Amino acid sequence: MSETLIGRRALVTGAGQGVGRGIALALAEEGAAVVLLGRTEEKLRAVQGEITDAGGFAATVVADVRLAADIDRAVTETVEHLGGLDILVNNAQMTAMGSVLSASEDDYIACWESGPLATFRFMRACHPHFGPGSVIINLGSGTSVNPNPAGRGVYSSAKAAIATLSRVAGVEWGADGIRVVTVLPAAASPAAETWAAANPDEYAKSVQSIPLRRLGDPIADIGRAVAFLCSPGAQFISATTIALDGGQAYLR
Repeated sequence: MSETLIGRRALVTGAGQGVGRGIALALAEEGAAVVLLGRTEEKLRAVQGEITDAGGFAATVVADVRLAADIDRAVTETVEHLGGLDILVNNAQMTAMGSVLSASEDDYIACWESGPLATFRFMRACHPHFGPGSVIINLGSGTSVNPNPAGRGVYSSAKAAIATLSRVAGVEWGADGIRVVTVLPAAASPAAETWAAANPDEYAKSVQSIPLRRLGDPIADIGRAVAFLCSPGAQFISATTIALDGGQAYLR
């Protein structure tokens, strides 16, 4: 464990698996105390065990990011667990694939509630607890900058909204010393595995379009990059979007 984030306190949503787990583990590796939020307690407890076994501190909060009351409760419990809050990572997001005509209104609402609306609510709920040097990392997606996002319109529009909201908050809250950054990860995850199983040719083509010819590791490639963005070494990075995708996003 290094000391880059010693004394820092973080809340990570969707922390029970995939990219959220990778980010939580990487933050803990750098010394941050972490609250893991998700809907499935068993998964959260498993990640908590990984962190505590390595000598770090982690607590869990079971909550549904689509519910405003759960978000308010989660932030309150996080501050109680950690004694304050310095880092927020908005990772949780439901996905919805399909064309504009095939996607249902329920799909759109679920995607919006779990993504842009949850991000908006968490940011506002955490703001009173933040001080100078606090950081918000919001998870976007390379699909939002893909020139041909056909079949992913609902998900892409939600992620594009998150990136715009992040840039606005980064500008508005910069005077408070709060940084806001969007990252676009291309990572090996349960969602990627589901995609590969359902559309193997499309999946293989997408991976081949990455200059580094692989998806990122949730801890080594995504988590540690996020940990750096939360560190003093990134103190001048804010109100921007950074692709963590092996060079893919702007080549498609």
